[in-house]
Amino acid sequence: MTNIYLEIIFVLLLIYYSNFLLGILRGLRRLSPSVENSDFTPFVSVIIPFRNESHNILASLESLQNQSYPNDKYEVIYVNDSSEDDSLQKITGAIKLSNIKVISVPADFFQNAHKKRAIKFGINNSSGEIIVTTDADCTHHINWLRNMISVFDKDTGFVSGPVKFVEENSLFEKLQKLEFSGLVLTGAGQIGIGKPLICNAANIAYRKSAFDSVNGFDDQLNLSSGDDELLMQKIAKANIFKVKFCYNIEAIVLTKGNESLNKFYNQRKRWASKGLFYADKIVIIKLVLIFLFYLSLPLQIILAIFQSKIFIISAIGILFIKFILEYFILRKGVNFLFTKRLLKYLILAEIVQIPYIIISAISGALGNYSWKSRKIKR
Repeated sequence: MTNIYLEIIFVLLLIYYSNFLLGILRGLRRLSPSVENSDFTPFVSVIIPFRNESHNILASLESLQNQSYPNDKYEVIYVNDSSEDDSLQKITGAIKLSNIKVISVPADFFQNAHKKRAIKFGINNSSGEIIVTTDADCTHHINWLRNMISVFDKDTGFVSGPVKFVEENSLFEKLQKLEFSGLVLTGAGQIGIGKPLICNAANIAYRKSAFDSVNGFDDQLNLSSGDDELLMQKIAKANIFKVKFCYNIEAIVLTKGNESLNKFYNQRKRWASKGLFYADKIVIIKLVLIFLFYLSLPLQIILAIFQSKIFIISAIGILFIKFILEYFILRKGVNFLFTKRLLKYLILAEIVQIPYIIISAISGALGNYSWKSRKIKR
């Protein structure tokens, strides 16, 4: 009898997760390529927090100095967050345009907020009607800013943009790129069905008025992360402005994958640490159900070994359905976020994904991780 009850629970978790994936597919199908609107050119503030980015910051600067957006219509503010290397000296000495400046966060300015404090300090020193944030280890297409801004209309308060990893030489990099593309597509699909859930701070834009309407980061300054999706969710929940996704290949921001497994682990743990602080408690419950779905997969293998072979049959069936649905989602990223040849690594990625999601979710809930040579405690 216990086996039957367990199988019912596993099937219910599968139904929930399948419905979640089908919602992403529906949302992706609703997205249409964003069309550039050259008539809409509000003043924009691009804010880039940085800490110890000596190896990346000059490439970032070059891509932002070459934007097609009118120079008199945007400013770029690099915000130094207590860098310990020569990042500040490098960026200060390489600036060529008058609309680009560097400022440093005071040491006593919201010390526990880390990246959010840098962005908040940048916003406090900005003049833009629209705030755009990206990271110092990113590069951008010449039409990136123009395309991100063109998605705004009078009702739009927040725009999430696409991000992709540039390198895929090693197997580790290939798996990262495929997995990260899945996260970007998940975020885009959820926006497409009007349920914004995740986005990436490497490529987001929002009206300053939308930021102010939800009191910005003021209720989250005790958290070291959440400058992207927590803000997006607050703006969506307020229901004053719309949230959109910029579906345009020229709006893609390029960044590098993690160099080591340890860095990957700490990054995913940092991302997972935000989940328990979502304002919408229903969303937290949904995330817990997704975690339980992933936890049920190895549990079924264990039950098959020690209790009944029926569980191996159910595990194979559930994995097959999961694989098919996630394959169709990732197909939407072909020639947008990656080339088709990367899909041949999908089976391996599916296998690796299960333990990493379980481990990172549990570790993230505990709240301690390393980031930019800092030991972060929640």
